[in-house]
Amino acid sequence: MRFTPAALALSLAFVLTASAGQGAPPQPLDPRAAQLMGEGRAALAAGNADSAIDAFEAALAVQPGAAQISLALAEATRREGMQGKALHYYREAIERDPRNFAAISGEGQALLEKGAVEKAKRTLARLQLTCGANCPETKELAAALARGPVERVVTAEAVKPAPVVTN
Repeated sequence: MRFTPAALALSLAFVLTASAGQGAPPQPLDPRAAQLMGEGRAALAAGNADSAIDAFEAALAVQPGAAQISLALAEATRREGMQGKALHYYREAIERDPRNFAAISGEGQALLEKGAVEKAKRTLARLQLTCGANCPETKELAAALARGPVERVVTAEAVKPAPVVTN
């Protein structure tokens, strides 16, 4: 009983010092990774998502674990229609920084594009709790949810095989 206040104070000191290391700032990009990121962004701006994905993956190989590279790769794969892969990269970024609002918003949009509307709504609620209702990422995800999921319709002409003539 006599040591309870001292034990509480000591445990509080340990909690504060342990949590201080959790908010470390992101590491600057390696110059080679930065160059590859620039190439990837240029390719994405030109509409060449495949080249952008290649450049971003190379940048991720140069500097594994960089959240900004994972975000760029997630955006490129999402534009290419690979929402499952984009979710993987968004979740990697969220795992490294749970308060990365761009990654949380991107995850919600990818979920919506996959058709998981309820999960996207839960992601929006989480984003509103952590970022607030006036946060740009929250507004972006809320607008995407208001538009609703995009229905993908495949026409018969799109999958019609081309005739092959052989001798």
